[in-house]
Amino acid sequence: MVRASGQLPAAPGPAPGDDARDDARDDARDDARDDARDDAGQAEVHAASQGALEELASRLGRLAMVDQPLGSRTTYRVGGSAAVMVEAGSTDDLLAVSEALRPLAGSVPVLVLGNGSNLLVADRGFGGLVVSPGRSMAEVEIAGTTLRVGAASSMPVVARQASAAGLMGFEWAVGIPGSVGGAVCMNAGGHGSDMAAVLLGARAVDLVAGRVVDLPAERLGLGYRTSAIGSGQVVVSAELSLEAGDAAEAMAQIGEIVRWRREHQPGGSNAGSVFMNPEGDSAGRLVEQAGLKGFRMGSARVSEKHGNFIQADEGGSADDVARLVFHVQGVVAERLGVWLTPEIRMVGFDQAGSAGSPP
Repeated sequence: MVRASGQLPAAPGPAPGDDARDDARDDARDDARDDARDDAGQAEVHAASQGALEELASRLGRLAMVDQPLGSRTTYRVGGSAAVMVEAGSTDDLLAVSEALRPLAGSVPVLVLGNGSNLLVADRGFGGLVVSPGRSMAEVEIAGTTLRVGAASSMPVVARQASAAGLMGFEWAVGIPGSVGGAVCMNAGGHGSDMAAVLLGARAVDLVAGRVVDLPAERLGLGYRTSAIGSGQVVVSAELSLEAGDAAEAMAQIGEIVRWRREHQPGGSNAGSVFMNPEGDSAGRLVEQAGLKGFRMGSARVSEKHGNFIQADEGGSADDVARLVFHVQGVVAERLGVWLTPEIRMVGFDQAGSAGSPP
């Protein structure tokens, strides 16, 4: 059932005398307000001045694309434009971007864009530079059990190519609708595995230092949906280590994962899991327990099929999605004493502006 915007479902009250649970909920509510401010502050909230953007576009020359649609490049299909965008076709392009940025001394925020499958862009857009590896960086080379993969390569495509070649250990990636570069940066994973399990290392261009760096996996600080790759580093390729196996078996596992995801997860405009799973629990289960499945705010709603998915209506508002994210955080904290940390990245929002703030 879809509920009207702002209409909260009734929550069961605590058992009589359960003071410990009451205290936990009160603490979680206070922590939620503090953490919400911290989470909002992690997003790119400042915009470059018009003068700095014009200077950057001039320095970039042919590489610069001005006022480019950005929300439509994400899987949410909502949100505004990028002030300046570069679709890099090579490491040389990225080094040219570094050179163009250097005299601006950090006055222009930079966002690295992969497939946009983990990103929500505010309706007002992003007032900085978006750098995206282009299609020419989508090469896949197989040498024995090692894959050398370009950052723009699609995770499902690589999973299928590896399986068809009789290599196993990457079947889970068929369910990750992102790019390899983005998957390295956030240590993407699913179905019991993640990038950390197969990654040997990555090559990146450091936009601040203006050089190409090779990063072995042990230096990447890979954790649950996180890595040590900085916002000024653009992954250009990755090297994966898989295991020799049977192609038919690998392809059968691919088919089973696709079937499972179609059965248990919604389609449409979304960014997959909105929140990280708390240790030992499931964010989707907590959202459902809080009574929020199907809850709607404007053009955004919590999926009736899976509580950890938030859907955007066609032609909807990114700001509605953000308000709903914050709302779900606050309600789950208040009712269940658990603060959910976003897995998606939100850019262009301020702490209490167009995206709203949690209760």
